[in-house]
Amino acid sequence: VQLQASGGGLVQAGGSLSLHCAASGSTFSGYTVGWFRQAPGKEREFVGAIRWNGITYIADSVKGRFSVTRDNAKNTVYLQMNSLKPEDTAVYYCAACRTCILSSLKDFRQYTYWGQGTLVTVSS
Repeated sequence: VQLQASGGGLVQAGGSLSLHCAASGSTFSGYTVGWFRQAPGKEREFVGAIRWNGITYIADSVKGRFSVTRDNAKNTVYLQMNSLKPEDTAVYYCAACRTCILSSLKDFRQYTYWGQGTLVTVSS
């Protein structure tokens, strides 16, 4: 599976962005897809994930502002980000795994396939 993340950019605080994670090379519907972010000098952080059946998991730090959806027909997963804050500034990555352990979805080591990352910058 090859993943490509897109949709990042510069946005003012309080604004919104929608990131896309497009997959190719394999049927996408059976994979769990996660979103992670990494700010300069910080560790990679779990943002959210969506399982093959559509169940989502969202990090507490972004709950109520971010959501994850998927369109299996388009082989695409979306990260909708609303009410953005300067602390949301980071490179955002999407990742996929076929056999993720449910209790460890927040662990980036679970994920086998990674996109290249897309930069989100939120200005104050």
